[in-house]
Amino acid sequence: MTTTTDHVPTSGAAQTNSDYDPTVLKGVFEHHYTYANGIERNIHRYASRTALTDSETGRSWTYRELGETTGQLAAGLRAHGVGTGDVVCYQLMNRPEFAFLYVATQGLRAVGSPMNFRLAPGETAFILDDSRPAVFFFEAADASLIAAALELSDFRPPVLVAVGDDDLAGLDGVLRFPDLLVEGAPSFTAPEDASTWDETTRLYTSGTTGRPKAVPLTSLNEVLTAHDVIINMSLTPKDKTMNMSPWFHRGGAYCAGPNTVFYVGAEAVTLPRFDAGLVMDLVEQQGVTYVIGAPTNLERLADEQEAKPRDLATLKGIVTMGAPFERTAALRYQKVLTPNISNGYGTTEAFWNTFLPGDELTTYAGAAGRASIDDDVVVVAVRAPGPATRPTRSPPTARRSARWPSARSSRATPTAAIPKKTPRSSGTAGSSRATSPPGTRTRSSPSSVAKTT
Repeated sequence: MTTTTDHVPTSGAAQTNSDYDPTVLKGVFEHHYTYANGIERNIHRYASRTALTDSETGRSWTYRELGETTGQLAAGLRAHGVGTGDVVCYQLMNRPEFAFLYVATQGLRAVGSPMNFRLAPGETAFILDDSRPAVFFFEAADASLIAAALELSDFRPPVLVAVGDDDLAGLDGVLRFPDLLVEGAPSFTAPEDASTWDETTRLYTSGTTGRPKAVPLTSLNEVLTAHDVIINMSLTPKDKTMNMSPWFHRGGAYCAGPNTVFYVGAEAVTLPRFDAGLVMDLVEQQGVTYVIGAPTNLERLADEQEAKPRDLATLKGIVTMGAPFERTAALRYQKVLTPNISNGYGTTEAFWNTFLPGDELTTYAGAAGRASIDDDVVVVAVRAPGPATRPTRSPPTARRSARWPSARSSRATPTAAIPKKTPRSSGTAGSSRATSPPGTRTRSSPSSVAKTT
């Protein structure tokens, strides 16, 4: 009989508790459980379903067409030298081209890096110097700002691509987005040699600490984030979402933005610029089922709905991030817009840490919510420095593992470690009050509480 002490794992393998050899399972998990595989699957599974709709032009793409377009774009990027590990930066608004790039780069094992389109030229130059992209996409309307950024940057991307039809005065040698689409190229496919540990996306965040810092996300981060949102929002392939937040940050592309929508097989509606009237019109005319944004967006939506009521029968829910709700405001939004309004709190590195569902929004208005699946949350009472108080320990619980970022490449600036995921007002999204529903662990701590990014 073989015992755990008798079992000797193969070279390089971790010690297991039995003689079961997980090598095959590990191979499947690490090479076929990638986000790109999920996209390739849905291109065929939901071929005739709508994947993406441009709110400005009204044009839509089915999943089959999404595969065709991203396959053409991947071929064009490859023809311009993009390969494994190369960074592709795109400083774009919430437009179809953003979504195409998000998918296409993962078909090449490249690293897609969305950039804040509101950055000053100096900040854009800093990111270009830090990431050294092989290709840089930008809004044609921002050509003068990009020209200024390139003057300040020590690194000039080998390939510059403008999105949009605006004049490019001041910039030479710039391609237009259609130039990179290779007609007749095969539909999007997941790379056979890809890994769940590949860095797929690199977000830049500054928080309150000054210059932008790179946050790497792996393919496994992409998959588990999609699962997180699908579970918390109960998304299905029949849903149609519109994220009012910029897609360049975690709460934009990942909270029922392209990441989640394409993975579940639903439809994303773009919104390049927030306009309360347009949002309400799209909900009524397009049958949008979920809207995502900040509490300030909801105030504008409620004002618009009261001034000019629309039929919101298809609206199943709203998810917000970025700030807590006052109870009075929450009651108003639930009455005017939809009863199902939820609030999430999280960070760029780890996405949602807590989630306050719609049925608890008014009861615990202002709270951070309950710990998300796979998270362990501690509420810390910040006090003035003084004699140390021994914290009360609670039983060990499962802590987040795979959704944390992997080690990143040496070409980007590392981010500070986060020793504890504690609800703080300095977080990327969520509550400004260290209050949680019953069942959340609490402890006292000195005032030196680690900040989130």
